[in-house]
Amino acid sequence: MLSIGQIRNLSFVFLIAGILCCARGHAQAALLMEEPYGFFGALNPTGHDAIYFERICAETPVKLRRCGSGELGAVIARYQGVDGYDWVAIPLIPYLYSVDNAADVPAHVDRNTVIRLRTRYREVHLASLGSELSPGNLVHGGWTELMGVAYERRIYAFRFQTTLGQDDALIAQLNSGPNRSHFNLLFENCADFARVVLNSYFPRTFKRSFFPDAGMTTPKQITYKLVRYARKHPQVQLTVFEIPQIPGYRRGSRSNKGIDESFVTTAYAIPIVLINPYLACGLSVDYLIRGRYHLIPKHVEVLGPENLSALTAPASPQENAASTGTSTDRSSSAGSSAGAEAPGAVPRGSAQAQAALGANSGLKGTGAADE
Repeated sequence: MLSIGQIRNLSFVFLIAGILCCARGHAQAALLMEEPYGFFGALNPTGHDAIYFERICAETPVKLRRCGSGELGAVIARYQGVDGYDWVAIPLIPYLYSVDNAADVPAHVDRNTVIRLRTRYREVHLASLGSELSPGNLVHGGWTELMGVAYERRIYAFRFQTTLGQDDALIAQLNSGPNRSHFNLLFENCADFARVVLNSYFPRTFKRSFFPDAGMTTPKQITYKLVRYARKHPQVQLTVFEIPQIPGYRRGSRSNKGIDESFVTTAYAIPIVLINPYLACGLSVDYLIRGRYHLIPKHVEVLGPENLSALTAPASPQENAASTGTSTDRSSSAGSSAGAEAPGAVPRGSAQAQAALGANSGLKGTGAADE
């Protein structure tokens, strides 16, 4: 017979074990809504979608595995022009900054620095993708899209909770499926890939929308549906972060737009009005009624190289309330967050930052697209 004290001790042990088991059973993932930039971003201001997974790592750029201790996970997205592959995966820090360690991220870059960092990372980690990869151009993607994304544009990370079974199922699905490109800007783009992946976590939630996106899938529409789903299902624990653009290489990126919004709020509106004023009126009405949804909270936490590990931390009730409550557009949120540093951020290059994030240097992989 066990004494009362022994029973209490055993109960306490089982309780702690249960808490630890549940903690290991859940992890974080994030939909990355990336802003459009450059000449092509002016023509097609929808931006790009990628998905970050805390528990999924890249054994190779095109083969996934479960992450080990100390690894920060990988970003997976659909691309065109990468040796015929449909999707590619890259560790989080190289995906954003083209370096292995957070301490090596420059605070300001120029064109030569970006080229040097990308070329070095490709030579060391991406040899398995082949030596004849195209760097891409204004219209067609290439290997330069796979790393250093934060030098090109601002990124908003919409973090949500995943389970061990969901992540393992996605690893098996992507590893066993044919990874051959069928990229199509209209109906098989990066947002379509994100739609399919997210449906494996939240079945029948992400569908094409005729309004306001004319039947196409856009990053803003996918993000809106994730935010709307999270408001109805608090257990998703949605939290929003901003990853700023590193200055110096390009001008600041633009806010993401849907299809109707692109036509109504850009120079496309002029020829549409001249050619077909009824169509222009219809697009305007649809945009005013359905297309003006705002996704970014008023006070979004800003993540830099020194505190990216916040993406892997469970959401607090305060974060959930801030992320799923009243939102504003980028113009109102950017002023308060641009250049800001998240509370408790570690100074860049410090020993603490290297200890927290430097373990990621052993990963190999890729990921990102320009739309």
